Amino acid sequence: MPSDTLHARVERALAKLQNPRLNQDVVSAGMVKDLAVDDRGQVTFTFVLTQADPPTLAREARKTVQGVAGVAAVRVTLTDAGAAAGAAAPRQLGTRPAPGAVPPPPTPVELPNLGKVLAISSGKGGVGKSTVSANLAVALARQGQRVGLMDADIYGPNIPRMLGVDQKPEVRGGKIQPLESHGVKIMSLGLIVERDTPAIWRGPIIMKVIQQFVRDVEWGQLDYFLVDLPPGTGDAQLSLAQTLHIRGAIIVTTPQEVAVGDSLRGAKMFERVGVPVIGVVENMSDFVCPHCGKRTEIFLTGGGKRLAGELGVPLLGQVPLQAHLADLADTGRPIVAAEPDSPAAQALGEIARHVAEQLAAP
Repeated sequence: MPSDTLHARVERALAKLQNPRLNQDVVSAGMVKDLAVDDRGQVTFTFVLTQADPPTLAREARKTVQGVAGVAAVRVTLTDAGAAAGAAAPRQLGTRPAPGAVPPPPTPVELPNLGKVLAISSGKGGVGKSTVSANLAVALARQGQRVGLMDADIYGPNIPRMLGVDQKPEVRGGKIQPLESHGVKIMSLGLIVERDTPAIWRGPIIMKVIQQFVRDVEWGQLDYFLVDLPPGTGDAQLSLAQTLHIRGAIIVTTPQEVAVGDSLRGAKMFERVGVPVIGVVENMSDFVCPHCGKRTEIFLTGGGKRLAGELGVPLLGQVPLQAHLADLADTGRPIVAAEPDSPAAQALGEIARHVAEQLAAP
């Protein structure tokens, strides 16, 4: 069958791709699983990475398959070796933990060149956390600060689109060079893997990606290092807290009680790992009419204020819904740069000033 012939050509192409860590090709190393080719030339396979493998290897495998004559489309599912085997996270060789003992977490380090590290999180998805992260970074940069933004939302890395960058980062002298947009240095998994590649990763490989983005990227000297985290409480939040000394976290919520309840759990998680929550941002507070400027409350009001009161932290600001805000984000134009005099941009600029004040406090 034609698909069998194409299957063989794809497998031979992948067999030429070397894993530099193992000095072995990715097929022989067992990194390619469930390779399938249908009659329309659509190729699917699972690519297995370990904590020690470079994440860029998956992108190279995809491009290798795309270059095979007869291939119409490629879909790659990423997974880590522990998840594929159902194994526990690897431990260091030569150690023998006592039965039932839990190995201590890594000790967070201070990296002075990153400046003040700020985590931006939310209890649930869809509340505009990445929109707030991107605009907050640009607002700080417009105030004359040196800002880096790390997109640690590995399941939904949207920061590149929101800031209008899509090039693959260069590597020079063993260091990954961040991209720059609107005065902000940016690194994201979305710049390394293809946009339709699902990430099926567990703790060890999430820790690996976060550590690589912190330590192997040439960030230079920054005043603020913002980290856009996935929603919820999971491996990414814990990995960041175990990697870096975080000066503070802000929680993004919407006014509805369901979002506030989830956000409260997220805030309590930061308290558990010793990261102070410096404030709450309420997004989609109300709707501002683009014609008359009248504000209309669409959701129940006061959720952000109630959350801030329960946590004993300030409400940093309330960002209104605004026409074209989402459209601008989709085209890489954050509202604080594209329409700086608009109500949403003014609110986000004020939030940036409050954040700077909070992080300046001892």
